[in-house]
Amino acid sequence: MKEYFTVGEAAKAAGMTAETLRHYDRIGLIKPSKKDEWTNYRYYTQQDIVALTTVHALQQMDLPLQKIKEVLAYDDLQKITAFLSEAEKKADEKIASLQYAKSKIQLAKTDYEGKLQTRKNDERPFIQYYPQRVILLSDTLKEPALDVLWNYLSHFYEMVGPERRDAFAFEDLAGVYTENGVSRLFAVCTRYEDVPGLKALPAGEYLCAGCTGEERARKLEELLHLARDEHGAQPAFTIQQVIVSGILQWRYQLQVWVGGGAKK
Repeated sequence: MKEYFTVGEAAKAAGMTAETLRHYDRIGLIKPSKKDEWTNYRYYTQQDIVALTTVHALQQMDLPLQKIKEVLAYDDLQKITAFLSEAEKKADEKIASLQYAKSKIQLAKTDYEGKLQTRKNDERPFIQYYPQRVILLSDTLKEPALDVLWNYLSHFYEMVGPERRDAFAFEDLAGVYTENGVSRLFAVCTRYEDVPGLKALPAGEYLCAGCTGEERARKLEELLHLARDEHGAQPAFTIQQVIVSGILQWRYQLQVWVGGGAKK
């Protein structure tokens, strides 16, 4: 077995740079077992390399070099062993924490991959049946914004007033209703009374497509052309349903009614 190793060989074996080993020598952390007095070349033993890899591992535990230097200077082998046992325990805890974080990242990645695939499929126009939906149009809001979506339904509860609040319930989604060039945000009612702004969307088949906010105008025009040219429909309104697609991000599902009342 080789007795001495050069700086470059020792650094490679310990997973460090040669300059790091020279720095450790300068501060007295780990000195080479042999130094040529004429050339000043440093030579390390196998035991030196073990010490270097130990220091490297302890640094991964966010321990400062000064603390590591103190431990390596202990004369009491039992104290060194106890310290390394505690460091090993902390390393296990850190590994477990990282594994848990990795599992959460993998779940999020799978979820976003699914959303990406769904987005690709939704970008092509498709027909979807919707039963009759009753919506309540906002009296002031026209476009979704982050501060609006953050507490979306509170706006509609305020609209109906405290005396009617218990008579209303809404689905947890947002959308834009446009008719005759006028757009209003809406909430879908699951329980309601007759109030101004209430509107019933007809049951039937809707021509749909997903898009980003920047693509809305172009995509909506394409859907309206398809509805007229291929389905013989004359849409009187359009729906732009907000689809939350990520952190502080959203897309739209555009919906254009093309006819039919009963689900096929």
